[in-house]
Amino acid sequence: MEKFAKINFLGAAGVVTGSKFLIETSEKNILIDCGMFQGLKELRELNWNALPIDVAAIDIVLLTHGHLDHVGYLPRLLKQGFTGKIIGTAPTLAIAEIILKDSAKIHEEEAEKANKEKYTKHKPALPFYTIREAEKTITLFDVEIEDKWIYLSEHISYRFQYNGHIIGATFIEIDINGKRFVFSGDIGRQNDYLLNDPKKPEWADFLFVESTYGNKIHPKDDVENVLTEIIKDTIHKKGNLIIPSFAVERLQTLMFILWKLYKQHKIPDIPIFIDSPMGNNVLEVFKRFPKWHKLSMQDYNAMCNHINIIQSYRETWETIDDRRSKIIIAGSGMVTGGRVLTYLQQLVDEPQTTVLLVGYQAEGTRGRQLLDGVHEIRFFGKYYSVNAAIKSIESLSAHADQNDLLDWMSQIKNIPEKVYLIHGEPTALDTFRVKLKDRYNWNATIPKLTDIKR
Repeated sequence: MEKFAKINFLGAAGVVTGSKFLIETSEKNILIDCGMFQGLKELRELNWNALPIDVAAIDIVLLTHGHLDHVGYLPRLLKQGFTGKIIGTAPTLAIAEIILKDSAKIHEEEAEKANKEKYTKHKPALPFYTIREAEKTITLFDVEIEDKWIYLSEHISYRFQYNGHIIGATFIEIDINGKRFVFSGDIGRQNDYLLNDPKKPEWADFLFVESTYGNKIHPKDDVENVLTEIIKDTIHKKGNLIIPSFAVERLQTLMFILWKLYKQHKIPDIPIFIDSPMGNNVLEVFKRFPKWHKLSMQDYNAMCNHINIIQSYRETWETIDDRRSKIIIAGSGMVTGGRVLTYLQQLVDEPQTTVLLVGYQAEGTRGRQLLDGVHEIRFFGKYYSVNAAIKSIESLSAHADQNDLLDWMSQIKNIPEKVYLIHGEPTALDTFRVKLKDRYNWNATIPKLTDIKR
């Protein structure tokens, strides 16, 4: 049988989200990640299309990490005929389970609300997938450990390597017919509050590298000082500080920083509310997998005891009605859904309110609109005036910036045959392509969606 390998770029090609890369070989067909598109409407609509491949012929899915744009399409993959294993590290699969169940619940609730309040052109509006479909997907999960070569067939093996970014995240090395394919996943940062530094690949014949911040260097903000000033200003204005936050990693990092600031007497004992059912579940993952992060159990328990963790929607409304100045951290991080919308619905029109954005805001999201200074935002079928102060701290991002990306590749001993830049918006991709040529004299390719490379 003739040996071959070809790559189908089914997502995160020319855009940041929707990570999906199919490697077809003479022995096995391997899908790396299986994420949803997020952001612009034209991208989100792609989620509803069947994949342009024979899904039933995929043998295995390997997951770099548990974020929605890397795992959120899995239930649709099953609908299209996939029956193989879905493999990741133990924390990745724990996070993926939380995210899929939460996402399915939101899909069901949004469809029900749209049908009830008739703000949909679809008759009826359907959930993207159901809780039952998410649960069926989870039965295919299979754990593998980090830093161990696993054989899939005679000429194909893979291993997961620690990558920072979020708990459980890895880059994936796959050896196929004597060539090494390296998929970066999302690369974390050096000196993270909660996570160890990413490992670095040492050989790559075919390198697939994320470029989310390929055109940026994260500002050297003193996060703790900036947060302290914003909190003091919020108290002075007798207002509320609303922080839309990603439930995985960012929320736990914010909890840690706020607890640390209080412990060091840099901020007063302002009430802090965490309103993210998914974020609460992720806290449990930190407790279950202590070797995957730097937080001691003593600090973990002290941090959790200092903060009010909201357990029900009734408590959400009690928090809104609480007239004290307070900090509210709620999902989702790009303001695309979740409990944060309920707080914004009631408070975004008040000048005393501050909204603090603390992560990447993709094109087409409400978070990006707020960042860009819109005077009103639309959700729940209505427009809401934005009179709140909008602030952002870019340096809390869990993504490597341009310097981090270049450093991550610095240990590669060979010159890769092909370098593919993925998971970035066009300007970031092209800027990083030029930078790679200048730094390493590597010629990088920017694939387009549905491209096939042999």
